[in-house]
Amino acid sequence: MPDVVNTDQAQAWNGPEGTHWARNQDRWNAVNEGFNEPLLDAAGISLDHRVLDLGCGSGQTTRLAALRAPRGRALGLDLSAPMLAEARSRAEREGITNASFTQGDAQMYPFRADAFDAAISRYGVMFFADPVAAFGNVGRALRPGGRLAFVCPADARLNGWVTAVAALRDFLPVGDFGRPGLPGMFSLAAPDRIRDILTAAGFTDITVNQAQAYGTWGHGPEDAAEFLLATGPGRHLLERADATARARAHRTLTDHLRDHVAADGTVRLRSTSWLVTADRP
Repeated sequence: MPDVVNTDQAQAWNGPEGTHWARNQDRWNAVNEGFNEPLLDAAGISLDHRVLDLGCGSGQTTRLAALRAPRGRALGLDLSAPMLAEARSRAEREGITNASFTQGDAQMYPFRADAFDAAISRYGVMFFADPVAAFGNVGRALRPGGRLAFVCPADARLNGWVTAVAALRDFLPVGDFGRPGLPGMFSLAAPDRIRDILTAAGFTDITVNQAQAYGTWGHGPEDAAEFLLATGPGRHLLERADATARARAHRTLTDHLRDHVAADGTVRLRSTSWLVTADRP
């Protein structure tokens, strides 16, 4: 693997977490796809733009950006080799020839200066070991006037999957799950922190707006519960509990999710995020 600073995250995303996301890319896309159009619109991608996708995962947003820039190109960057393999395979199957993918750490990746017109990310920028350094490096890769746009989770209590997991605190060691911390899913949950980081990284004209979308977590409560408990946070909690507690947690989560079944039988949970934009001066 190329040199990385964020070694803990690299280990996770090239281990069970990355394998899980790669194997379940369609399910994760169904969870998060409600943010795709708002994100791409905010980035202002045009026909000939060069787009960088940070933490691209299995590449759905990279491919969508490439389709918006048919005379340009889109580069997806991620730490996870398993997810990048899926991204390349999916782009080839879909015949998207102006999307490419590379493995690396945005904090130190040797981007060419002024190489991109826009940088985007859907839930890929919360895990930086040094966010100021990472966003500063991305800023140098943007041309003057280039746009950064990303989506990151807002307050944990406004996200349905978090409240679902929190309902298991009688059986699993949930503790302060969902509390902001660095690096982590909710490291950018405070708008003032986002503004401070991006300002320190050299960005201007920063906007932070709330965005909400309902994602599909499963086909029925049993399926959704199994999926949630197979995610990184779910596995972490189950590994710290005995068999009886795990069984009770599964039943409780299934019952909790029955209140979120849509007319078509799928389980739909609300996600609340920040849609952030900033410009390179």
